[in-house]
Order: sequence, then C-alpha cells, then structure tokens
Amino acid sequence: MTVHFIGAGPGAADLLTVRATRLLGHSQMCLYAGTYLDAEVLSHCPPDAELVDTQHLSLDEITAHLVRGHEAGWSVARLCSGDPSVYSAIAEQARRLDAAGVPWDITPGVAAYAATAALVGRELTVPEVAQSVVLTRAHKDSTKMPPGEQLAAFAATGATLVLHLAIRHTRRLAEELAAHYGADCPVVVGSQVSGPEELILRGTLADIADQVEEAGLRQAAVIIVGWALNAEGFVESHLYSCRPRPARA
Repeated sequence: MTVHFIGAGPGAADLLTVRATRLLGHSQMCLYAGTYLDAEVLSHCPPDAELVDTQHLSLDEITAHLVRGHEAGWSVARLCSGDPSVYSAIAEQARRLDAAGVPWDITPGVAAYAATAALVGRELTVPEVAQSVVLTRAHKDSTKMPPGEQLAAFAATGATLVLHLAIRHTRRLAEELAAHYGADCPVVVGSQVSGPEELILRGTLADIADQVEEAGLRQAAVIIVGWALNAEGFVESHLYSCRPRPARA
C-alpha cells in the first residue's frame, strides 16, 4: 500500500482539503505530531485506525511505523503540519521510504502563513509595494543555511518575509530587519492559527519582540514582515484592467 504525506493545514479540522479527508477516512494507520494538531483532525480517521503520535519519536522510529503499515497492507496517513512543501522533513522521510521500497505520495495543505494572512485580511503581494514573498527561517537552533541565503540579502529586496522556526529569536531578527525595512515596518505573528489557542499579534519591528515575550510564545508560530501588511494608496493591478485586446490576424 501507499504512505500518504498529507498537509494537515494550520490546525483546524475544517481546513483540510477534500482529498486529505478522503485519504484519512480510508487509512488504517495515521501518524501525526500531537504538538501542532487539533485532535479533531483525527476524527476524519476510521474509529479502528491505529493512531501514532510522533512528537517524541525519532526519524528511525517514525520510518519503522511507516514501513510496518505498508508491510501490513494498510493505507498509511502521515500528517504534516501546514503544507508539506516547506519545513515538513518529508525529504528525509521519503528518502528512507525509497530505500525500503515503500511507495508514497503527497497531498498539499493550507500553509500557516496563508492562514495567518487570511485572518488579518491582508494580501502579501500588493502592486508596487511588494510582489514577492520569501519563505525562510532562523538557523541558530537548526541546520545551517546554504551559502547566499542570508536574511539580510532577502530583506534588502523589500519583499514580504515569512519567518518559520524563528519565534524564539524575534528580538534579534527584528533588530536585524529594522535596518532594511525601518523600525516602523508592520509585523504580524500568527500562533497556532485556526486552533483552540489561536493568537494573532500585530505590531512593528520596534515592538513585536516585546509582544512575543509578553505572550510567552516559544513554538508553533509564524512571523510575517513587510509593508504589504498595511499598504494604503497602492496602484491597481492590471488583473482586471480594461486593456484593449490585440486584434486577431
């Protein structure tokens, strides 16, 4: 059978895709990270499905469960928080499954930064303000960044920045980014978005660290930085313009 890596979205059970709920509904085993997941998400699984909380398991132990489920002939769901395309550790899991001869596929999910932007009612790409979104992370407690991927280089473009795995370093990062965006640049922090303990913080690079520390945020949060967050008086895009169509030959 197949191991299905499934984007669990930011947490809420009703933000899963239709495909995700269908796959969960047919799974005999479901692996999930209990730290980031609303328990209601698991209600999409059959009552007799084997549920495995991976928050305290090593990569080898997680892989062993996936292989065991495959060998039992089960449909196995591996829930990933947000969307599997970023910071989901799918690459190393998939590599091990390939070595074990276990087939797998991926179902996308709603990313936490997208859910945060929706909650604050902001588009992250505003005409002539910011037309690029950079998804990056802090590296102090993680693997080192590849050459050329320095935060200062991204900030110098003026693009909207989305910082993952960075909430514990908010003060240092805010001070660094203020040199490029200005201390009054708007910032939004989304913590456990769409979950029962959801928290949204709005501020600037000058005061967001104080807010984060006062709220005691240490994990499961995304930081969005950029002028698109409160852009006013911007020009209209050409998406709905009445430009003349070229004449047919």
